[in-house]
Amino acid sequence: MRDMGPGQRAMETPRAAGLAGVVFAVLLAAAIVLVRLAMPEGAEAATARATTPGKRDAVQWALDLVPFAGIFFLWFLGAVRAHVGEVEDRFLATVLLGSGLVFTATMFGGAAAAAAAVLQIGRSSGGATGQAAWDFGRDLAYSLLTGYAMRMAAVFVSSLSLIGHRLGVLPRWLMVLGVLTALTLLFVSSNVPWAELAFPVWSLVLSLYIVAGRRGGSRTRPAT
Repeated sequence: MRDMGPGQRAMETPRAAGLAGVVFAVLLAAAIVLVRLAMPEGAEAATARATTPGKRDAVQWALDLVPFAGIFFLWFLGAVRAHVGEVEDRFLATVLLGSGLVFTATMFGGAAAAAAAVLQIGRSSGGATGQAAWDFGRDLAYSLLTGYAMRMAAVFVSSLSLIGHRLGVLPRWLMVLGVLTALTLLFVSSNVPWAELAFPVWSLVLSLYIVAGRRGGSRTRPAT
C-alpha cells in the first residue's frame, strides 16, 4: 500500500468531509420532511393523530434515518476539524466541536421523544390518555429539534463559516450564506415551520462546494 504524505492526506480530508456532508444533508432533510408531514404543529396539531398506519410508518422511517444522519454528521465534523484544526485558534475549534456534538445529542433526544410518542399511541386504544401522550411526545420532539438542536446548528454554521473565511478556503458568498443560515436557525426556526430545513440546505451547498474542489488545488496556510 502506497504511503501518502501529509500534503496528500490534507487534500483528501475535505473531499471526504464533502461526501459525508452530502449524505448527512439528504438524510436530515428527509427525516425533517417525514416528521413534519406525520407530526404537524400549530392549528393542524389539534386534530393530528398517528393512529393511521401511514403516519406511524412515516415517523418510523424518519426515526430510522436520524441515527445514520448523526453518524455522517460526526464524520463530516471530524473531517472538517482535522483539516482546519491544525492552524485555527483553539477557541473557534472548540466552539465548532462543542456545537456539533451538542447538536447531535439534541437531535437524538428529539428522535427519542418522537419514538416514544409513536410507541405510546400505538399501544393505546386511541383514548384521551393516548392523545395526551402523543401531544407531549410531539411537543417535546419539536422543542428539542427547533428550540435547541437548531440553535446549536446555528453556532456550528457560524463558527465553521468564520473559520473557512479566515483560512481563505470559503468564498465570500458562502460565508454570507452561512451567516444568513445561522440567523434563520437562531431566530426563525422555532416560530416558522420548515425553517429548520435551512441547515441541511446549507450543509448540502457547502458539501457540494467541497466535493467539486472549487477551493483550488492547494491551500495556503496562514502563519500562526
